[in-house]
This record gives sequence, C-alpha cells and structure tokens, in this order.
Amino acid sequence: VKFIQEKKIIKKYFDEISQDTGKICFGVDDTMKCLESGAVETLIVYENLEHIRYHLKSAVSGEEEMLVLTPAQSKEHKWFRDEENGCEKEIVEKMELVEWFSTNYTKFGCKLEFVSNRSQEGSQFCKGFGGVGGFLRYRCDFLETDVFEGMDNKSPVPSDSDFDEDDLDIDDFM
Repeated sequence: VKFIQEKKIIKKYFDEISQDTGKICFGVDDTMKCLESGAVETLIVYENLEHIRYHLKSAVSGEEEMLVLTPAQSKEHKWFRDEENGCEKEIVEKMELVEWFSTNYTKFGCKLEFVSNRSQEGSQFCKGFGGVGGFLRYRCDFLETDVFEGMDNKSPVPSDSDFDEDDLDIDDFM
C-alpha cells in the first residue's frame, strides 16, 4: 500500500512538472525557502536523505544562521568559520534533515510524505530532484532565477552603430 501511495504521489509531482504550473519546488535550497514562506502544501522527502541541518552562531558577533549541508560539505572547515570576525562558529544544533522535517513540518502547515528509491519513479525523484521537493499552494516567484544576472546589457549581436564607415562590407569583395 505504501509503495502504491508513493508511486501515486511522485506521478502527480511529475504531472505538475509537465503541466508547468509552477506549483512545485525541488532541491534543498528552494524547498527550504518555500517551506519558510508557508507555500508548501505537501513536502516530499527521500526517506534516506543524508543532508544535515546546522544551526550555527558566531562566537564574536552572535549572528546566527541555518545551513543544510551534505555529508561531504560537513567535512569542509569553511562552513564553520566566521571569516569576517576570525573565529569559529559554534554549532548550536546539528540534526539530520529528515529528522528535522519529521519534527517541524507541522509548524509550516504542510503534510509530509516520505518516498523511497525502490520504484523507478522514486529513484528518478531522488536522483533528478535531490530527494526533496513539494507541492506548493501558490507559485513562488523567488524560485525563478535570472539567467542573465551579472551580464552587461550589451547585446552579443553587433548593431550597425558598432561599425565605422571604413569597415569592410560584402560589396568590397564583389
């Protein structure tokens, strides 16, 4: 029964993607943003997701931050160092993300569905979407990234004003 329910949920998720409703999120970062904004209606999580959620605090400034890291990222010292103040960050709390979702999903007013990677659909959700996603109550515009951000406004196609009268043109070769 659980296996059938899982396939049904993931099929519905893929249908939302194909219909391009914009009412789904995927990946840890976007899903966390949607969750915090209250947009997630149903949270879908791979049952063996290995990400870890850290609550960190700067020993000098007292500034706090939440980080979600993979096990490999957790081994990198840079995430736990406050470069600006030249000190280590204190780990206030460290918890597996799956456990954190299980404990906190009701605070965000959503349902929680766990999926495995034992079905073809479940495997595709885990590999292709990072094992975390959700159905949204409404579209979240902050998920849309500007692919041209950081580029100058100059068009890659030259206009006539980019050329001088002395430039060669096709008639010079005829």
